[in-house]
Amino acid sequence: MTTSSDIVFLLDCDNTLLDNDRVQHDLRAHLESEFGVASSDRYWAIFEALRTELGYADYLGALQRYRLDDQHDPRLLRISSFLVDYPFSERIYPGALPAIAHLGRYGPVVILSDGDVVFQPIKIQRSGLWDAVQGRVLIYIHKEASLADVAQRFPARHYVMVDDKLRILAAMKAVWNAHLTTVFVRQGHYALDPANAAAYPPADASIERIGDLAELDPAAWQNGGDVRRTLEVQR
Repeated sequence: MTTSSDIVFLLDCDNTLLDNDRVQHDLRAHLESEFGVASSDRYWAIFEALRTELGYADYLGALQRYRLDDQHDPRLLRISSFLVDYPFSERIYPGALPAIAHLGRYGPVVILSDGDVVFQPIKIQRSGLWDAVQGRVLIYIHKEASLADVAQRFPARHYVMVDDKLRILAAMKAVWNAHLTTVFVRQGHYALDPANAAAYPPADASIERIGDLAELDPAAWQNGGDVRRTLEVQR
């Protein structure tokens, strides 16, 4: 994209558009069924250690490390199939697609996500979210540190960022200031953790579910300041 827009909507993926907590729940159940609780716990310990190391969730990378301890177990092949063939389209939050369509009437909608270079794109593609935003998908290691690239690819007078993590919203707000309206969506375990809510400043506005965005007065999207006021009124 080379032309500037009045407003661009940036939407996180995991636990904002797609119920990633449910994906993890299903993966945990699959691991326990195939390998037992102890092996499942070991996978998730590797997963969390790798997330700390890399700064993003890497399901396939954790599986590769898990494999190092038992390279001859053929059941590992079925885990990779479970991840790649998972029915992600069934995990899109109710109202997410109508919200994308609604916002798209007033400005470009972009999925702005963190993640690895293989599994995260597969997740977004297989869920149907890639097509819903017409291929406007950006995936970084740390999206809050890549805002210059975001602005170059999708220049706009004003941005609206919707995310379930106050940490991300606060970091982006510190960079873009008045050029950004932050919207906190209370979905998923990060958003519902009181410790996370207490650790960071509140967003400009908050909603209970992603589908709420489709209920806003379309006139609110003509100006960044109006976006903030309308969200606050309807909160």
